Amino acid sequence: MKKYGLSAREKIKHQRDLTKVYQSGKSILSSDKKVKANYFVESITQQPGVKFAVTVSKKFGKAVWRNRIKRLFREAYRLSKNKLIDVCAVKKRTIKIVLSPYKINQIDNKILKLSDVEHSITELIDKIAQRV
Repeated sequence: MKKYGLSAREKIKHQRDLTKVYQSGKSILSSDKKVKANYFVESITQQPGVKFAVTVSKKFGKAVWRNRIKRLFREAYRLSKNKLIDVCAVKKRTIKIVLSPYKINQIDNKILKLSDVEHSITELIDKIAQRV
């Protein structure tokens, strides 16, 4: 696995996994309340690691804007995921994370850059790593 890559094995692909995260997992907000993270920690597993997804509801904006948000969230996660992967490897756990915007929408933020969301996502990843 590449250090800064985001492979297909790291993505949540099944609806049952998303349902498990939303129903049984916990949720936290970033300090600036821009990003919300739902996560589910599975105890001792054969393949420890992190699975990740981004969801954006239609109420947040048009398709072009929603796709940009997803790209920015994936990039910010990709750059700061290493700490979380190391914690999972040491503690032999699998974490499933679903990121979604909370106070970010197209009306208030017409132009959004990576620097606008990177701090929030890094903060959430640090919080999740501490709670595991």
